[in-house]
Order: sequence, then C-alpha cells, then structure tokens
Amino acid sequence: MHHFRYVGQRLFCEGVSVETLARRFGTPLYIYSQRTLTEHFQKLDRALAPVPHLVCFALKSNGNLSVLRTLANLGCGFDIVSGGELERVLAAGGDPRQCVFAGVAKTEAEIELALRRGIYSFNVESEPELARINRIAARLKKVAPVAVRVNPNVEASTHRKITTGTYENKFGIAYEQIEAVYARARRLPHLRLRGLQMHIGSQLTSVTPFATAVRKVLPLLRRLRDRYDLEFFSIGGGLGIVYAPALASGAPRWWQSRAARNILTPQAYAARLLPLLRPLGLKILVEPGRFISGNAGILVTRVEYVKQTGRKNFVIVDAAMNDLIRPAFYDAYHEIVPVTRRGRARRRADVVGGVCESGDYFCHDRPLPAVGEGDYLALLSAGAYGFAMASTYNARPLAAEVLVLGRQAAVARDRQPMREIWSGEKVVAWLK
Repeated sequence: MHHFRYVGQRLFCEGVSVETLARRFGTPLYIYSQRTLTEHFQKLDRALAPVPHLVCFALKSNGNLSVLRTLANLGCGFDIVSGGELERVLAAGGDPRQCVFAGVAKTEAEIELALRRGIYSFNVESEPELARINRIAARLKKVAPVAVRVNPNVEASTHRKITTGTYENKFGIAYEQIEAVYARARRLPHLRLRGLQMHIGSQLTSVTPFATAVRKVLPLLRRLRDRYDLEFFSIGGGLGIVYAPALASGAPRWWQSRAARNILTPQAYAARLLPLLRPLGLKILVEPGRFISGNAGILVTRVEYVKQTGRKNFVIVDAAMNDLIRPAFYDAYHEIVPVTRRGRARRRADVVGGVCESGDYFCHDRPLPAVGEGDYLALLSAGAYGFAMASTYNARPLAAEVLVLGRQAAVARDRQPMREIWSGEKVVAWLK
C-alpha cells in the first residue's frame, strides 16, 4: 500500500501532482510520501503489539533527515551500521538509546562514539570485536551492552548479494559456536550481555525463512536467556516488498517467483512468528528498512532522447545508475510508469541513463507507453537503497529529494551544486 496513484491521467504523490513537482524542483528527483512512511511503520508496530518490542528502522536503506525525523516522531528506533549513521540519527532528533549498532568492521572511533552517546546495544559480529568493545569500554569506565549476532545457516532464497544468514556470508558467528562465545564474553568485565541477534537476508517476501530461522535458534536462545539473563531477541530485518507486478514482462526470474508476487503483510508476519516469540518473555527487536521506506519513494526522470539502433529502441533519460544503482548492481526490477498518461500505444524499449557504462540501465526490452523528449517517467519503489546508494560518478551531482504530506511539498535535500562535487579536492603544490 502506498500513496502514489493516478488522478485522471496524472500521477500524484498524496495530494500533489508529480509533474508539478518535477517542473518545480527539476529532475532527477526523489519524492517521498510521508503518509506511506507513517502507515508502514504503524502497521508493523501494531502487528507486534502483543509482545514488548522495538522497531528499529535500518538507516542504510534511506538516511534522509526528514525521513528519519518522521519515524523518530513516531517512536521508532534505528538500526545503524556506522558512526556516520549514528550522527545522522542524532541530527534528525532520534534517540541513541533506541539504536542498535550492526556491521562487521566497527572502528575504535565508532565504538567510542556509540558508547559515549549511550546506544541500546551493539550487534557484535566476531570475538575480536567483543574484545575491542570491552577494551574501549574499560578505558571510558563504561559497561557496553552487546548482543552477539548468530548466523543460523538458513538459506533465505533471495538474491546472492543480499543474503546474510549462511556460512558463505561474512556476517555473524556460526550457530554451533555461540554458546562458547557467550561463556568467554561473560568473563569480559566491561560487557553486558543484553541480547541475541540474527539477520538472514534482505528482500524476503515469504515468512517461512524467518520462521525456520527462529525455530532453529529458539533452543539456543532459551539456554542463553536463562544463563545470562538476556533482555531481548532481535530477529533482524529483511521484510521484502513487491517491486514487479505479477508476471511483469522483463522482470528477472527471481523477482517473478511465486514468493515475489505475494505481499508479505505485517499481519501474516506477526501471525506466524508471535506464537514462537511470545513464550520467551523477551523484548523483540525487528530491523526493517525497505519494508518501511521502499514503496514510500519514487525517482522521477525526464526523457532526453528516444533513439532507435538496429532492432533496439532506447529511451534515454536524465537519471542514471549513479542516481539509482539497483538495476545495474542487482539486476533489480523497478516498475516504470509515465508521470502523465497520453495514450495506450506501447513499444518495447530499454530505459537507459547517460553514464558512460553499458550497465547503466533501468530496464531492458520492456513494453512501455510511447514517450517523447520532455516527458517524465517515474521509477516506483525507489525509497530504499535509491538515494542512499547514489554517487557522483561521471561528475553528476546528487539528485534533490522532496517530502510530501497531503498537499504540502518541501525540499528535504537540495540538489547538489556542481562545484561541491570537487570542493574537497586540491591541486597539490608541485603541480602549480
């Protein structure tokens, strides 16, 4: 469910015409719906209401300050993976006491920052990390709250680049090693064993892998809970969204699987997992990102040229892989629709950007409405891992971002000035 829809022939975000926003703020342009963000958080929060819980939004999916403030105002916590993301939470008015810090390569400076700010817990990925946190906490005369990330070796059946829960991945500590790790960690005087965490992958559209992983971890968790008086169990994030309409032509096969065509609702998620989790008597943490922000955003782009080369038709747009890298990086599917519908004629085309790479594309050979120079297209479901993964490759400035609420629209990030791209660079003295 999201608040992008056609009113007559024009695409709207809530109560505002998308074409009006594109003409006002320029393109490429990210547009976010505040109501969609709010509703997705609230639906998940309500579904988990039968157990003590905390929803921690995964900042890596979308770190815009207005997005974060929207969620912080709702009482949302945050899942962070760097010191910079912690500083973003603080800048947005978020509560560090509701932050969990994940990631396999936490630096000493990041650990010290998190301890000084008073985060809720570190999600620890290795024994050397436990030793480092203990050492820094001792120097600061603090006790660090930690939860070890267990790798349950459960295959999530998602894209190979976003699976995290098997022994082929860099994340967490093997299931069979966890009890010994906790026993050794208990002897480190500046650590508090606060919980246990797991995360098996991203863009899961079936609850079955979650349930399989929880069932596998439960016996281990009960022993750890009783032995170390644990406070919480984090079941991670990974709740997926539907990018491709059912049987969408041109979608990669793994997007077209039966699972990818089903909608994983908060109600279905909770109905399957809460009977397993409620008897634990622990606080349950979840760390969704895409589920909250993915369908809350679109990327709007202007058609620059329509080109035919041999048998191929190309729609060349002003957005590119530097603005939205998911298709180039993951072969990910995004539905592409006209901002203003002008007829039913369709033709197969590649939608491509201007970056000097053959991999700079948004779709291949997809039936699309006929468009011409100056028309606008919207790439849907771009609110997660869109702007967050953007770059200035080819010296292309970062896009602007706009937040909409009802009939209000405001810039949430200015378009990057061209000269800012190289503002930190210098011509070294011996070249002058």
